[in-house]
Amino acid sequence: TVRHGFPYQPSALAFDPVQKILAIGTQTGALRLFGRPGVECYCQHDSGAAVIQLQFLINEGALVSALADDTLHLWNLRQKRPAILHSLKFNRERITFCHLPFQSKWLYVGTERGNIHIVNVESFTLSGYVIMWNKAIELSSKSHPGPIVHISDNPMDEGKLLIGFESGTVVLWDLKSKKADYRYTHDEAIHSVAWHHEGKQFICSHSDGTLTIWNVKSPTKPFQTITPHGKQLKDGKKPEPCKPILKVEYKTTRAGEPFIILSGGLSYDTVGRRPCLTVMHGKSTAVLEMDYSIVDFLTLCETPYPNDFQEPYAVVVLLEKDLVLIDLAQNGYPIFENPYPLTIHESPVTCCEYFADCPVDLIPALYSVGARQKRQGYSKKEWPISGGNWGLITQSYPEIIITGHADGSIKFWDASAITLQVLYKLKTAKVFEKSRNKDDRPNTDIVDEDPYAIQIISWCPESRMLCIAGVSAHVIIYRFSKQEVTTEVIPMLEVRLLYEINDVESPDGEQVPPLPTPGTGSNPQSIVPQSHPSTSSSSSDGLRDNVPCLKVKNSPLKQSPGYQIELVIQLVWVSGEPPQQITSLAVNSAYGLVVFGNCNGIAMVDYLQKTVLLNLGTIELYGSNDPYRREPRSPRKTRQPSGAGLCDINEGTVVPEDRCKSPTSGSGSPNNSDDDQKMNNFIEKVKTKSRKISKMVANDIGR
Repeated sequence: TVRHGFPYQPSALAFDPVQKILAIGTQTGALRLFGRPGVECYCQHDSGAAVIQLQFLINEGALVSALADDTLHLWNLRQKRPAILHSLKFNRERITFCHLPFQSKWLYVGTERGNIHIVNVESFTLSGYVIMWNKAIELSSKSHPGPIVHISDNPMDEGKLLIGFESGTVVLWDLKSKKADYRYTHDEAIHSVAWHHEGKQFICSHSDGTLTIWNVKSPTKPFQTITPHGKQLKDGKKPEPCKPILKVEYKTTRAGEPFIILSGGLSYDTVGRRPCLTVMHGKSTAVLEMDYSIVDFLTLCETPYPNDFQEPYAVVVLLEKDLVLIDLAQNGYPIFENPYPLTIHESPVTCCEYFADCPVDLIPALYSVGARQKRQGYSKKEWPISGGNWGLITQSYPEIIITGHADGSIKFWDASAITLQVLYKLKTAKVFEKSRNKDDRPNTDIVDEDPYAIQIISWCPESRMLCIAGVSAHVIIYRFSKQEVTTEVIPMLEVRLLYEINDVESPDGEQVPPLPTPGTGSNPQSIVPQSHPSTSSSSSDGLRDNVPCLKVKNSPLKQSPGYQIELVIQLVWVSGEPPQQITSLAVNSAYGLVVFGNCNGIAMVDYLQKTVLLNLGTIELYGSNDPYRREPRSPRKTRQPSGAGLCDINEGTVVPEDRCKSPTSGSGSPNNSDDDQKMNNFIEKVKTKSRKISKMVANDIGR
């Protein structure tokens, strides 16, 4: 089983700088591993508890996960299916932070009570060495310092441990002498701490939007205090407080100024501003806006050794619904193009179709037109998460998944391998006029949000004809072409799909044209229902009539190579009643037909001739045995149809060949030479069919 898409509710992030593998943990206990494009793995903690932190055993093919249920797990990644080797449960204390130094066998585990326990990673057991909070702070504070929010070892001396307490106290602990060397106190709560690679300075981020830089041997006051987003006030006053800086990283370069990278810290007056990542390099400060809230970020560096110049080259930012990689080496900090299929839910998926054994030339054809849709402005470098190896692909046949989305877009995915690859994206909404604001929106909408959402997809891989049905009772037929065209007038057809069709007044008081009613005994009229252009927006009694829900553009439409519009079909309002959403759809490219239906009826359209061949209300199909329960639409006395009921028809009475052909193709009883009689016979057969036979007709048309 392969899972595609973005990890749901991500909560933790880790990176192995040697193996170049990324790990993401989620609030549901899932673990996703990402390597080079196509290398992906999914694991799950049995408890389902949230992952609060991940730590790689760098270059050892192992990973430690800390969960919200106060358990630690050691994962073995060296086997084909990763598995948990050891687990450790904390019963009396809650885990808040973990730290595993590079090439060390000791895992430091900080708790909510302010204590630190040391775990032997090889045996995955407690060593017995505990740093108690009261011993760490001694008389530097009269109250409890709060939970552990940070643990790290001095880059130049692994025997010195830097411990950050939430209240603002930082302690440099000597592991050998089991006592504190220095204690640093600050008024503001601490969120994160980071070392300079030389081990002589460290930086803290605080809840008031400030950064404090401390010299290790000067614990009395910070060496420097910075408010990255604070307004500098005159008269030497302190800047106004800002939002908390949730995380800071301090990375050095051999050739220039160090990078200070942080999340949060914006001014409180920036209401409505999107979440930001701030990159400070020398005298320049870049504020990079994100589409979603930042869960965590990591700076990718050239070396795994913490005591060397870090040489940062990228920042991986884990957002609530996206994964972003920023190139630090290029001006403007462009992002890398993400090769993972994480954008499936870029707009919510509203329908999905799977096709196997597609023609061999189909995927290359879709890829060739999709390659021209690439966005510009990405980093020119290769995707930096490049670890892992591809497995053997067992499938030898082409598979395609098509997803329809709430914004009216359609994506074609190559699903032949273990991973998904987007081939081509089609925007169906561009055929319609868009309202600039809600006030301009016509009151013909039948949905408040996402009027272009895709509901049904019908596709013929052999002919490449594509047909979609949208939530606003619209159908669009597309033809595949490798040539760019400009369509001067978009072909359009408007259809009235009625439930009640009588030769007398309807319950709403509207006089409708006489059409056959089951059981009346009279011969149905020999007409082929045509489309009804919206020449007027209301009927004689003021009710909205003959108006579609969406307005098709009346200006020329430039259509790129790929799928191009063949025909737009829209159901229209009838006597103040909106059209019902389309519930079934099928396309037959061999006959040039598309058939669609809803609870009111069924219509068949010849998309080559741009004409309606068949338009039947549900009452004509079922008589009084309508399977769909309906509420009366009018307080007036509802006229009961004189349905004769359903009668069983042997399937053999209609041969499959006749069923496939359109009613105008000349099929019918050989004894009748008159076209009218042929149409009469056809309609009489359809009127008395049961639901089962009706579905078989639709299935045959689809085939």
